[in-house]
Amino acid sequence: MALVYRDAFERMERQNGNNIYVAIKDGAIVGCMQLTFIAGLSRKGMTRCQIEAVRVTSELRSHGIGKQMMNFAIELAKTSGCGLVQLTTDKTRDDAQRFYVRLGFTASHIGMKLDLLDG
Repeated sequence: MALVYRDAFERMERQNGNNIYVAIKDGAIVGCMQLTFIAGLSRKGMTRCQIEAVRVTSELRSHGIGKQMMNFAIELAKTSGCGLVQLTTDKTRDDAQRFYVRLGFTASHIGMKLDLLDG
């Protein structure tokens, strides 16, 4: 299974504006997130930052690490010229949804996916 992640990291390295960031505490990785900067046609060609794969080690949740990571992402998006930060979270992740709302995110769209690997 580790090879699929290695392959993913290699593909990401070849794609500009697609990076993994990690949070480190006492020399150990305690969190990570993926940020992708997307130039687009919507909103008069605005660049947006897509936040994905936000994870904090379970024993350190509710200790402010996720908030620090998200603040970093938002500031990086601002300084990179983004006009919008967006993310998706699974409908079943109530705690995550409350966390993002506390940070100022709004559920402004309905997200849809088409699984190309299923069936």
